[in-house]
Parts: sequence; structure tokens; C-alpha cells
Amino acid sequence: MKDISSDGTIKRILGYVRKYRVSAAASILFAMINVAGGLYVPILVGRAIDCIVYGGTDYGALTGILTKAVISTVSAAASLWIMNEVNNRLTYGVVKDIRNDAFEKLHRLPFSYLDKHPAGDLLSRITSDADQLADGLLMGFSQLFTGFMTILITLGFMFSMNAPIALIVVLVTPLSLFVARFIAKRTYDMFREQSAIRGKQTELINEMIGNEKVVKAFSYEERALDRFDLINSELRRASLRAVFFSSLTNPGTRFVNSIVYAMVALFGAINVLGGGMSVGILTSFLSYANQYTKPFNEISGVITELQNALACAKRVFDVIDEEEEVQSGSEAGDVKGDVCCRDVAFSYDRSKELITGLSIDVKKGEHVAIVGPTGCGKTTIINLLMRFYDVDSGEIAVDGTDIRSITRHSLRNSYGMVLQDTWLRNGTIRDNIKMGRDISDEDMIKAAKEVHSHSFIRRLKNGYDTVIGEEGGSLSQGQKQLLCITRVMLSLPPMLILDEATSSIDTRTEMKIQDAFLKMMEGRTSFIVAHRLSTIKNADLILVMNAGNIIEQGNHEELLTRKGFYYNLYNSQYN
Repeated sequence: MKDISSDGTIKRILGYVRKYRVSAAASILFAMINVAGGLYVPILVGRAIDCIVYGGTDYGALTGILTKAVISTVSAAASLWIMNEVNNRLTYGVVKDIRNDAFEKLHRLPFSYLDKHPAGDLLSRITSDADQLADGLLMGFSQLFTGFMTILITLGFMFSMNAPIALIVVLVTPLSLFVARFIAKRTYDMFREQSAIRGKQTELINEMIGNEKVVKAFSYEERALDRFDLINSELRRASLRAVFFSSLTNPGTRFVNSIVYAMVALFGAINVLGGGMSVGILTSFLSYANQYTKPFNEISGVITELQNALACAKRVFDVIDEEEEVQSGSEAGDVKGDVCCRDVAFSYDRSKELITGLSIDVKKGEHVAIVGPTGCGKTTIINLLMRFYDVDSGEIAVDGTDIRSITRHSLRNSYGMVLQDTWLRNGTIRDNIKMGRDISDEDMIKAAKEVHSHSFIRRLKNGYDTVIGEEGGSLSQGQKQLLCITRVMLSLPPMLILDEATSSIDTRTEMKIQDAFLKMMEGRTSFIVAHRLSTIKNADLILVMNAGNIIEQGNHEELLTRKGFYYNLYNSQYN
């Protein structure tokens, strides 16, 4: 079985705690005050009993003792409140930093990682697993420190009162620790399995909610419920198993602690009868024996929760530790737009060839259309041009410079991109068009009029101030695509990528915005992916792809004259 500290998870968490070392020190200080105040009370109670039993009724002395007991109790309560406040700030500060690191890492991970890991599972790691970590840390800071301090200070008091009986307590104690550790070591993997299944559940929920229209359209509800029920049953099984075995810790340690308490009572009573200690000291000793064993029960519960927290933390750290995209390279500078591909080969899966021997030479301002059947590699070429993926072999160069020697950020700033899959965020129409750029409303409206999005925006309840929800809310797919085209019209970088940019726009509106597209592409190198071949008749170069290879290239008239693959593709649409 795996040791909870063997993978360095605890050290990683302590590394985050180091930033809050002042709060950690304050937590320890107030924990000490709380423990000391609470443990001083049994001594005072013992003295009060001895004062009554052996010293007659000395109200003056008794009043002084009780006053000290009240002050100690109030001090312990106040320090406990402050300690909990500090622990809350410390715990959620640590989890906030871990979440930030994980979320920042997501933006630096390669697309290959994001393609292989479901969004729901990543969402579960950053939300649910981080919450479980917070719960475990809070219990650890609140109860672990005070528990250990209670044990140490109680031992000190007991040895000062009666060393032989205190020694008996110390000798029996390791049995309680052995029970707790034996069970804890075996629950770590159980909690890891629980977290992994919870991630699958979040993944399914995310998938179904994000595609609810498709689910209802194809009457997939029953199958979705069956899938959810299956995962839910697995989660129930894993959770019950983990909780059952971890819950054995507390009764196991309680049994050992009861033995300790009984032995202290037995030997203490014998000592009182023999005159070795007073009734008050025995009362104090029994109180300490109870307080000494109590932290072991609490610590066993904390260890159980920590198993869950560490298993969840490991899943978050797995994301943080993933190898990120290499960010080295020079800035792209003033890009003109010459693009050259030399003998490029690429595949998502090395065992399956996709693109092989791709070579094209595109000059500044040329319009290149890429056509072909589904799965032939059209969008893959776009991914390579944008460096969403790097080529396996060969070279893609912009203005004669290999794009692998250019930073991804500066390269992507040189492209304007409109995709078939739109991306809109929660916010107003204005926010989604400007995207944080310093652009005047006049320029925004001018661009919207050119791409014919202004008319539908004006009809919305609040116009450009209309708030749209995630993924565009109630806007149609065509309206969302028009907003994305408007967004690119406001940036106009030296190179453009239009990947099925008008696929969701009606033919009449598409014809209207052709002039806007021509104006947008004027003097700019443009790559156009389209299934509707009528939209790329005016392209300077048409690349016809099939099975990852360019099988024909030329302009529209040349390709029709050859009566090859493009000729058949074109006639299948219009004849």
C-alpha cells in the first residue's frame, strides 16, 4: 500500500503554507494558549477538592481558586475563537493559491493534453477536489496542532504529579497510534479511487448539461440516466468502502483509550488508599488521562479526513505538474504574411498517419482556400499554422522564420480567426465584441454594420448592452457567428483564418457580407476552410485535400478544367 507521504504531497502543501507562515505561527501560539488554559483548569479543580476534603471550608482560598479557573476558561475560549479565525484564513488562502496555480497551468498546457482529458474531470479537480483539500486542511490546522499540544502538555502535568502512573499511560499509548496508522495507510488508495470516480461523474454531468438540446432531440434521457446511475453506484460503492474502513480508526483508538483510563483509575485508587496521592490529585489525574486520550480519537478522525484531502490534492498537483508548452522564442515582430510549408508531416496519434509531405508557398495578400471531405486534415492545417500543435517533421515558416522559433503569443497575435465553433463569454454584446480592447463605440458600430450584425443587435432589448449568457445564451448560431466576425473586423491582423466562418449564416446574409470579407481580406494573407465551394471561387489558390495530402491545387477555373477531384466535388453540390 502507498504511504501518504511517499509522493511528496504533504511537502507540496507545506510549501504553500510557507507563504502564510505568520498566520501559521499565530495559529500555533493561540493553540498553545487554548491548550494551556484548558489543561490548567483540572489542577485548579483538584486543588479545590483538596481544599474542601483536607483543609476544611476555606472560602477565601476556594474563591481564589475558582476565580483562576474562570479566567483560564475564558482565555482558552477566546484563544480558540481567534485560532479558528486564523485557521480559516490560512486554509482558504492556501487552497486559493493551489487553485490559481492549477487554473494558470491549464492555460499553459498543450492542446494534446486538453484533448485527452475530459473537461468535466479537470473541472472536478479544480473545484470538488480543491474543496475536499480545504476541508482536510481546516481539520488538520484546527485539531491536529491542538491535539499534539494537548498530548505533550498533559504528559508533562501527569509526570509532575505521579511519574509511575504516567509511565503506564505512555507505554500503552503506542498501541493506539499503531491502530490509527494501520488503518490510515490502507484508506489512501480508497479515497483516490473515490476522487477519480467523482471526476467521471462531474464529467458526465458537464457533458449532459452542455448538450441538453441534443440529449432531448435524440431522446437520450434514459441512456443518460443509466450512465449516471452506473457511475453514481460506483461512487456509492467506493465512498462506502472508504468511509467504512476509515471509520474503524475511531472505535479502535477509543477502545485502547478506555483501557488507559481504566488503568489510571485502578492504580490511582490504590495510591490514594496507600496515601501516595490525594483525592484532588487523583481527580486531576483522571481528568488528564481523559484529555490525554481524547486527542488520539480526534487525530484519528483528522487522519481519515487527511487521507481524502491528500488524495484530492494529488489529483490537483497532477495537473500542476504536467509538462507545459515551451514558451521560448523570439517575438514575431512586424509580420508581412508570407507563409511557407516545407515537407510537413503530422499526426495526432503517431501510429496513424494523417498529414505527410505537405508543401505550399503562400505570398503576402494571397487568399488560400482549403477544401476536401470531412477528416481529410483541413482544420489540422489551421491548428499547425496557429501552433496549437507543432509539426512532427518538416517546417512551417512565416516571413522565412520557422514558427517554432517564434513565441506562440506573438504568432497568434498575427492572426485573426473566425471558427465554425463560436466562443462568447458571459457579459454584454459590447464586451464580447471589444474583448477588453481600447476601441471606440463608433468603430465597433461601423464594423457591426459592415458585417450586418448591427441590425439584429439593435433589435435586442438593450442593444449593445444586452447581457448574453454562457456560449451566447439565446442567440442563434448564425448571430453568434456574426458577432465573432465583427470581433475580427476590429483587429484586422496581417493574416486571417476563416474556418467555416459562415457555416451557420443564411445564404442571403452570407452574400451581403461577402463584400465585408473581401474588404477584410484585402492585402492580408487569408486561409479559408469551406464546404460551400461557392464562397471560395475568388481564392487565389485552392488546395484540394484528401487523406491528409494535397491532391490538387490551383484556382477555381483551373481545377474545373482538369475535371478531377475538385470538379466532382463542385458538381456534387451544384448539379
